[in-house]
Amino acid sequence: MTQALVITGPTASGKSALAYALADRFNVEIVSVDSAQVYTDMDIGTAKPDQAQQALVPHHLLDIRAPTDPYTAFDFCQDARRAIDAVQSRGRLPVLVGGTMLYLKALRDGIADLPEADSMIRHEILEIAESQGWPFLHDALRRIDPVAAARIKPSDRQRLQRAMEVYRLTGQTLTALQAKGQLGIGASLTEVAIMPESRAQLHHQIEVRFDDMLDRGLVAEVEQLRAKYALHDALPAMKAVGYRQAWQFLEGDLGFDVMREKAIIATRQLAKRQFTWLRSFETVKKISTASLDALLKIEPVANILIKAS
Repeated sequence: MTQALVITGPTASGKSALAYALADRFNVEIVSVDSAQVYTDMDIGTAKPDQAQQALVPHHLLDIRAPTDPYTAFDFCQDARRAIDAVQSRGRLPVLVGGTMLYLKALRDGIADLPEADSMIRHEILEIAESQGWPFLHDALRRIDPVAAARIKPSDRQRLQRAMEVYRLTGQTLTALQAKGQLGIGASLTEVAIMPESRAQLHHQIEVRFDDMLDRGLVAEVEQLRAKYALHDALPAMKAVGYRQAWQFLEGDLGFDVMREKAIIATRQLAKRQFTWLRSFETVKKISTASLDALLKIEPVANILIKAS
């Protein structure tokens, strides 16, 4: 069976730095596990690897969607499977790097085998929502699939749209398809999480990193995105931490200092949720720092890396 290494952890914990240290010594390629780095032109606020970093080691699942085109956990599982197989076919070790825990859970535990998105049907559903309202669409879902409607809020446009799209494509409800079985990863995952012992230090790193993003032009990046794409604040891309607050600043809803403070607080809250996810992942090996030495001391990791040296 194909083997893959996972390096995860809370935001700003040093996942990418550890992956690059690994790539400097071993024959690996990186598969991004980041729900925002998939979007084109979203570089600064996602801490996307720059061109120099991407030149150090092949990367996958970066810049594969426009910010106007929502990306789902199912999309990720399909794309990650293809990327893992391609890396393995070249005799290299796939290293999955990132902190989108929902994606990792879907990859580990499987996800319902649903149809791929259909742009025409998606557009038709959006037209209905725009003319009749999202509550109208939610009422339609309740009549079709009351179980899904009970867990999907009328305000959750992405999931509501997807549930209706699945029904239009297949004639079956999302609930029924999810009950039929799961799409597996088809690979053996060795998972490692960086779990910093000091929350205070992690919070400091989060603040420093966000200030650096602001210095490098995060607000200007969001301005350029708004000029280039037909964006709105309900899109998943614009709900990403940092982008959401920059959008509110550009709309005049927040002052700069309040925007900065809210973004840092939101990032800390994200890290807290990531810690919660990771504590529930029983098979994940944990290290306290983004240290290559600490990583290599984990026997299962050392065993698969020997083959990639």
